Amino acid sequence: MLLLALVGMLSCNRKGSPQLDFERAYQDFLHGDLAKCREEASRGYSEFRNSSPEQARKFKTLEARALLEQGRFGDASKLLASEPLPSNQPDSTVSTLTLMGLAKIHTHELPEAEKALNEALKVCDASEVVSCGDLFQAFGILASERSQSSTAEKFYGRSLAFARSHGDPFLESTSLLNLGYESLTQGRLDEAIDRSEAAHQSAEKLGARVIDLVAQGNMGWAYYRLGDSERALELSLEAENKADQLGDVFDQDNELTNTGYIYMDAGKFDLAAQSFQRALSLAEGIKAKEDIYNALRVLARLSLQTGDLMNASQYAQRALEIAREGGNHVDELYPMLVQGQVAARRGNTAEAESKFHSVELDKICPVFLKWEAQHSLARLYEDESHADAADREYRAALSTFEAARDTVRNEDRQLSFLTNASRIYDDYVHFLVARGKTDDALRWADYSRARTLAEGLGLLAKGGSAGPPALNAQQIAQRAGGAVLFYWLGEKQSYVWAITSRRAGLFTLPSASEIDSVVQRYRKALVGPQEVLETATGDGTALYGMLVAPAQNLLTKDTKVFVIPDGSLNSVNFETLLVPGSKLHYWIEDATIADASSLRLLAASHKSSGDSSRTGAGKLLLIGDAVGANNDYGGLPNAAAEIENIEKHFTPPGLQLFTRAQATPPAYLRSSPEQFTYIHFVAHGTASRLSPLDSAVILSKASAEEDSFKLYARDIIQRPLHADLVTISTCYGAGARAYTGEGLVGLSWAFLRAGAHSVIGALWEVSDVSTPQLMDQLYDGLKKGQSPEAALRSAKLALLHSGGVFRKPFYWAPFQLYTGS
Repeated sequence: MLLLALVGMLSCNRKGSPQLDFERAYQDFLHGDLAKCREEASRGYSEFRNSSPEQARKFKTLEARALLEQGRFGDASKLLASEPLPSNQPDSTVSTLTLMGLAKIHTHELPEAEKALNEALKVCDASEVVSCGDLFQAFGILASERSQSSTAEKFYGRSLAFARSHGDPFLESTSLLNLGYESLTQGRLDEAIDRSEAAHQSAEKLGARVIDLVAQGNMGWAYYRLGDSERALELSLEAENKADQLGDVFDQDNELTNTGYIYMDAGKFDLAAQSFQRALSLAEGIKAKEDIYNALRVLARLSLQTGDLMNASQYAQRALEIAREGGNHVDELYPMLVQGQVAARRGNTAEAESKFHSVELDKICPVFLKWEAQHSLARLYEDESHADAADREYRAALSTFEAARDTVRNEDRQLSFLTNASRIYDDYVHFLVARGKTDDALRWADYSRARTLAEGLGLLAKGGSAGPPALNAQQIAQRAGGAVLFYWLGEKQSYVWAITSRRAGLFTLPSASEIDSVVQRYRKALVGPQEVLETATGDGTALYGMLVAPAQNLLTKDTKVFVIPDGSLNSVNFETLLVPGSKLHYWIEDATIADASSLRLLAASHKSSGDSSRTGAGKLLLIGDAVGANNDYGGLPNAAAEIENIEKHFTPPGLQLFTRAQATPPAYLRSSPEQFTYIHFVAHGTASRLSPLDSAVILSKASAEEDSFKLYARDIIQRPLHADLVTISTCYGAGARAYTGEGLVGLSWAFLRAGAHSVIGALWEVSDVSTPQLMDQLYDGLKKGQSPEAALRSAKLALLHSGGVFRKPFYWAPFQLYTGS
């Protein structure tokens, strides 16, 4: 997490060449050209020290600011102390003392920093000058270093108000930036992103590149804390690169540390070590003790993860000494936790327990650290066979996590947050299974699924610290009219619960990594035009053997199966798994298969016995065959044929059709989509990995605005639906990114979130040639009274048994049916 060294706006006017020279140097500072700024400021001081001492003092102050931004805190202190404070220049005095205080803060000489800032405050009490705004911010930074967050926020708020009342946009930007940082330290992540984004926008207008890169880095860290490592890595790498280009060592070493965290969590330990060691080297070079502490702290964690207990202990001890030397109690807690984890690995149970309790019970322990301490205690008690104590700590850790999750209000950001607790849930599920509490294990496993989706639909109350509600899995299977396969892919052990109306069984599967490797190979084969039955039989049968065969005695021929996938299984269509026997065949030939997000959502979709969807009749909203928006999204050659094949199954007034120039996003939004039983799109589609709710259906342009042809997922969820079936006949309609517990998030998820009962979306690119025939068969089945999943299966089997090229999964398998509420 980054904190920008104070770089406030300087008061000036344009009366003469010293001022013009100063303005040029200041603009270099503002734009992040720190070396050039220092050179010009030094030259200006030498040139005007005799003819204009007051102006020369401003040049020296500016040079000191640039040194601070470069992380050269000792050099800045020496420069500022090279001549006595002016006796008759209060603005210059306040500015110099403020910078002296900041230099001392960054070298962890906090009493000396406070002394300098208090001297400056006396001047401001006697006469309010422009530099007083910078002083208030410096007091905030000092309070933040002492973990006095509320005090820090008060000072930042005061500097923000000062900036706005004095028309100082630079000070406004840095105040917003530091307020965002304080939100980060307190775990208020939505607020941190909003404040950092405001600082970023303000900095962008000013061309203040240092503020911009730090705001970007802060947002990256917030997204990391939200569990969105992909977006975090992109932002952190870009910020680190900008800092490197600007020669901003102070911020560069912070970004290297943040990037290393992301690599470490992804198991890329070599890359993490490179980032951490480089950050430590840079921090030691500028003698920035807080940054040295940060690098040592994460090196301790990395050493622990790689089994290097000696280095883990040494790094943790060095970090602890720096924290104690600086009087920052919160900073002591991080290395203490590592020391406890080292003690646990070495079998020193009493020491480990003491360290973990000290962290957990500390009144100012950050929430992320608290649930990690509780998780560590649970693991310790589990290893010591203290089952009741372990259970208590697992629940405590999850309760702490859920309370933190409740503070995240933005739906985009809620999607990734569960990633933070994935290891706790995984360990707890495994703990419960190992003790024969399989029903409890399923209840907790299901509780971790589709949380954002269920809460948005009102199926699950927010405020999850109370734990999961009761769950009757066999009753859910009975009402759904089929069997349920609920998957849990764990780091060490995976499971599948096979559930029917009569019985339920738990079966052990290989680890997630072993399953993932086969999934990736098989998916690669599926998305190509080759004949999978000939080229990928090994992986196809292996997946069936891993995922379905253990439970096949509970599954009858031609049964309906609801798959609740996990992890990489979200990207596989189970219909394509290869069933061995006298004749090798796809599983779709044995079963009707649909995907569900959780048992909880499956129960909501079948509230009474039998399938609750209406079939065979109802109104259709059909949109597509749009006018090509640009070169990237040209017309679909067979879109008109697909539309014709679909509309023939409906007659007015049961059909609302928008094609060509009329097929626009506003046409959908204004059509009262809640009135339709069926909604069908024939169009291009985009799937955004970094921001899945920016996935979009590509339609015709509605206006001159650049993206007026995009019907975004975030807009779709704002219009409640009651449709039995929404079909998104686009590429990657199911989404391109799966979130922990939430599954694939994209257009399909958005329509489910809006209230659709079932959604058909594509897992990969769809063929414009085969799709019209598939959709004709689908609606023919619906017209005959088949359920959406049965109609889709019949349409796929028609292609599979056609004997032509369309028999290959590439043509029929991308379309997946998702059951909603």
